[in-house]
Amino acid sequence: MSSAFSMSPNDPLRFPRRPAGNPSIVHNTLCDCWEHRGRIAEGRPAGDGRNALMEPRGTLLPMYFVADESGSMAAHIHELNDGLVSLQDAMQVESFAAAKIRFSVIGFADDAVTYLEPADLRTLPQMPVFQARGLTSYQAAFDQIGYRISIDVPRLKAEGYQVHRPAVFFLTDGVPNRHEDWRAARTYMLAQPAAPNVLAFGIGDADAATIMEVATASEYAFIRSQGVDTGVAISEFMTQLTQSVIASGNALAGGAGELQLERPEGFSLAVDYV
Repeated sequence: MSSAFSMSPNDPLRFPRRPAGNPSIVHNTLCDCWEHRGRIAEGRPAGDGRNALMEPRGTLLPMYFVADESGSMAAHIHELNDGLVSLQDAMQVESFAAAKIRFSVIGFADDAVTYLEPADLRTLPQMPVFQARGLTSYQAAFDQIGYRISIDVPRLKAEGYQVHRPAVFFLTDGVPNRHEDWRAARTYMLAQPAAPNVLAFGIGDADAATIMEVATASEYAFIRSQGVDTGVAISEFMTQLTQSVIASGNALAGGAGELQLERPEGFSLAVDYV
């Protein structure tokens, strides 16, 4: 299945505690482009009303790869790491597409860690390395995603870029930890102005209904097809992630403004399993 979704170094960073209370607004829009609104003063005192629009440096798409690195991933963590290396190699060849993407890597288990802040893969020395550890905290993952987007998008805009709505590729092989309010963390993440499109991919023991809750639209929720080996599914996912990054960068460079994705081999729509 092929589809085009509209889309409007590196110390570990952990997310601070969310403010108390539930956000009242959730942004469900599937596409948006966050227009750059920065202005620069023309050498005059502040408040004289004579500012000029900053000329944008270009348009970028932030993409976040959020991977489950809990203990159950131990047998297959090398597929994730190999896939990241292959993705970087491909992006250094596809420099035209890479120029439009800022790629970030987050791993989650008992906690969530940003291993790579949004980076230009053309100049990145090397990709980070996942290590299997701990349990499966969806709450920590959504807290970290929300935190990163809340500082990454304003920073990119302050640098003079127009920024499209971020895309999150969320890969997990299990169900979330019990007694965690991960749904509230997800809601909080989606309540910010630059709320991301979340594409969710379930492998191993992941539950189709939960994967549908993680994704921001049913057509963004995928589950490993019955009978498909987990290692094979991860490899296919990483291949398709690489192709999506390249195709999306090329589309953005051409003015199309669409997130490009084909369903990975060995995956089905989660809705078909609910």
